[in-house]
Amino acid sequence: MSIISIEGMEFFAYHGCFKEEQVIGTKFRVDLFLTVDTLRAEQTDNLHDTVNYQSVFQCVKEEMQTDSKLLEHVGRRILTRVKMEFEAVEHARLKIRKLNPPLGGKMDFVSLELEA
Repeated sequence: MSIISIEGMEFFAYHGCFKEEQVIGTKFRVDLFLTVDTLRAEQTDNLHDTVNYQSVFQCVKEEMQTDSKLLEHVGRRILTRVKMEFEAVEHARLKIRKLNPPLGGKMDFVSLELEA
């Protein structure tokens, strides 16, 4: 088994419970860790024998463009789609960060981690 990681994906989106978040948006950062059997790809050197990072990124990007009130909701959508579209993924872990959240004080981010 191998862990394929796609880390630091950045998106501008409109996820949030507050009206202001839904209007002005904010930056998000997503890390995705995929457990995949890469033995065949290790031997064949063929992209079709592993998970295509670009295709995974496009799935994440599309889900990030669909507004949600909660990080939990968008995070679960991403994991569900990745597991559905990439059969080789045996397990997935996601970390999604909302940068500079409007919580009345200075902080770098809030985050959520989910697994599927």
